[in-house]
Amino acid sequence: MLSKDTIARFGNLETPFYYYDLGLLDQTLETCRSAAEKFGFHVHYALKANFNEQVLQAVRKTGFGADCVSGNEVKKAIELGFDPGKVVFAGVGKSDKEIIEALNSDIYCFNVESVQELGIINGLAAERGKTARVAIRINPNVDAHTHQYITTGLEENKFGVNQWELNSCIKELKACPNLKLIGIHFHIGSQITNLEVFKSLCVKVNELNSWFEDHGYQLQILNVGGGLGVDYHAPDENSINDFESYFSIFDQFLERRNDQEVHFELGRALVAQCGSLISRILYVKNGLKKNFLILDAGMTELMRPALYQAYHKIENISSLSDVQVKYDVVGPICESTDCFGKEVELPESIRGDLMAIRTAGAYGEVMSSGYNLRERVKSVYS
Repeated sequence: MLSKDTIARFGNLETPFYYYDLGLLDQTLETCRSAAEKFGFHVHYALKANFNEQVLQAVRKTGFGADCVSGNEVKKAIELGFDPGKVVFAGVGKSDKEIIEALNSDIYCFNVESVQELGIINGLAAERGKTARVAIRINPNVDAHTHQYITTGLEENKFGVNQWELNSCIKELKACPNLKLIGIHFHIGSQITNLEVFKSLCVKVNELNSWFEDHGYQLQILNVGGGLGVDYHAPDENSINDFESYFSIFDQFLERRNDQEVHFELGRALVAQCGSLISRILYVKNGLKKNFLILDAGMTELMRPALYQAYHKIENISSLSDVQVKYDVVGPICESTDCFGKEVELPESIRGDLMAIRTAGAYGEVMSSGYNLRERVKSVYS
């Protein structure tokens, strides 16, 4: 919840900007760390959720590793002090340049997403006299029951190796002396709020763990990815996830061998609630059927509503009116999809009122753009 003192501080600042509550972030990270430690689990933070430097420094201090999906994310993590021995590199389309830079940085593991990629990494590693540790990302064909645009574990998705390709993977691995298979990797989607889905994932992981064992591979790592969702509707009531319940699902249903490690790649669940997009009302348009609040923030600052039809709680944090009015809350960008919410019930609002779009700490600032030659959004911290 934004305090009165914080809101008063915003009054003198140029909008729009992202506001990060670093105290809430630290509390969230510590809650997750403590819960993971209870079960002996390892957490890698997914940089794609938010790579703001102050956010990353807080994550690094917690001792988590880094889950990266581009060469620049690998570079950023290492530059900011993440241990290369805790950096993993995923991504369905790693370029040769990115692979070479990751090899030179001696990262912990490549999460490999195709049979062909195994051969590419092997060849680049051989040229440098290195052995690359790899985990095979397997498509388990588990439905995450989330938005179609953020589902990643079905056979029609572009990610990972399909199960019918595993024999080809084994054949390729045997022909690649500069690769060391250390694990298997999964990620079935994002914003998953039904924990039963993760039970289904565990069943698949158990089957595939046994499959590799039967084929002569004693896996060191079971990487089950991330995807844990957050409460976008009640950010104050549920500001920190129940990480213990989440991890306990895997503790109960994963069949680990002796000395086998379980790794997670969490992003949204760690950073979403600590961030809000703060904006001002530029214009109020009252019509016969619609009332519009036109903000100085738009889809260039927060893409999720336009891209996924995503919901974010919207608050007028400066109005004192007791009168409630329904508004379409929109941005200034020349696109009809530049809309944060329709028929949002808010206190009667006027030009200059401050607006907070909540739960924007994940996939907010990192997806901002310069479309319409917009200035890059700034950040404020407390």
